[in-house]
Amino acid sequence: MTARRPLLLAGLALPFAAAAQSPAIGTQGRPLRIGVTAGPHAQIMEKVREVAGRDGLVLRITEFSDYIQPNAALAAGDLDANSYQHQPFLDQQVRDRRLPLVAVARTVIFPMGVYSRRHRRLADIPQGGRVAIPNDPTNGGRALVLLASNGAFRLRGEGDFRSTVADITENPKRIRVVELEAAQLPRALDEVEAAAINSNFAIQAGLNPVRDAIAIEGADNPYSNLIAVRQADREAEWVRRLVAAYHSAEVKEFVTATFQGAVVPAF
Repeated sequence: MTARRPLLLAGLALPFAAAAQSPAIGTQGRPLRIGVTAGPHAQIMEKVREVAGRDGLVLRITEFSDYIQPNAALAAGDLDANSYQHQPFLDQQVRDRRLPLVAVARTVIFPMGVYSRRHRRLADIPQGGRVAIPNDPTNGGRALVLLASNGAFRLRGEGDFRSTVADITENPKRIRVVELEAAQLPRALDEVEAAAINSNFAIQAGLNPVRDAIAIEGADNPYSNLIAVRQADREAEWVRRLVAAYHSAEVKEFVTATFQGAVVPAF
């Protein structure tokens, strides 16, 4: 059988075989392996680790810099859970990649914002201006809806996370939509008129969604993030304990105090 390649996480090569030699989850042996994206998700999970530790649950947190690898690692058995994505994104990944993953709890909402280093309003974007959005299917559609709802252009129907650039029906300013990897969007701000950026990457880049966004989703948006596990683990005792730690009053207070409305508890 062909040897599996090591997974590169945070600049380190972690052998797949290492986890297989560890004791079973729920014993005093191997910690739970939790994948998160760098930034707020990682900060929150550090607090969850503190709360879970008091219940005897040990977490090992691994940070990722993109949206694809945390699900791939979870499906491959190199993580026990991840916390970084919303339901539409997970649903799309499950369909497209046939991943045996399922959501077990809601976590937080990161309102998506539109940012610009050149303009204070979307209305100020000039004719033919370039606006960047995430290039993954669900967050790209989400960004288009946000831009359309703030007058940048119009979309076919009411628009939703499935919308694409092809669904732009009226574009009087001939705005050019540039699709980029979500993590690259903050760095692209100097090259475009504006960019729709997921708040976890915006905060990591020093942007405050409440203060700096020129347009932002409401806190009642449907894109609450979640904890995902493999389908076979959904009823496991450690899942219940992990969710209980995340949904604790202590974690909720931490999110509210730390992010001041830029990240909103969804539990």
